[in-house]
Amino acid sequence: MKIYDWKIIQLMTCVMKLKPVRFFLSFFLIAIIGCETNENPSQIGENNTTSVYDEALAAELGADEYGMRRYVMAMLKAGPNQDHDSETAMELQEAHMENIRRLAAEGKLIIAGPFPGGGELRGIYIFDVTTIDEARALTETDPAIQAGRLKMELHPWYGSAALLKVNDFHERIINTNP
Repeated sequence: MKIYDWKIIQLMTCVMKLKPVRFFLSFFLIAIIGCETNENPSQIGENNTTSVYDEALAAELGADEYGMRRYVMAMLKAGPNQDHDSETAMELQEAHMENIRRLAAEGKLIIAGPFPGGGELRGIYIFDVTTIDEARALTETDPAIQAGRLKMELHPWYGSAALLKVNDFHERIINTNP
């Protein structure tokens, strides 16, 4: 086991004590940070003087000097209208998934996923937009939002510009499209 693997395990132990939303975000960031690298483990950490900065990639992704950029995060919550019959609920879910695929194909939606368990908090989106108004316009295209089955809570978010590359990797590992 590499030196930084132990650091990841220690971080995960702390993260597992967090609330579901914080757990998800922390796990996601740790997963990105904990990816295998070709670097010597002794170079990882505070004493790392090896720079792998890619100025062209940073410019392509719109990264600031910290490798970060602005997004809008949406928390999908159960909406006020949950009394649809099962057939209508299934149709709305299929239309919701089609809307997700469309937004992702347009490059506007970079992260989407559900929270299991059927509680009030249903899922998360991260939009590649910088304003709440832009994100609101995108969420209003969702049939499940229109029907009141879901509602969105939108927040400005500052995260890694590398998130824009997630779907490039996801396409390489997906076997079945939901």
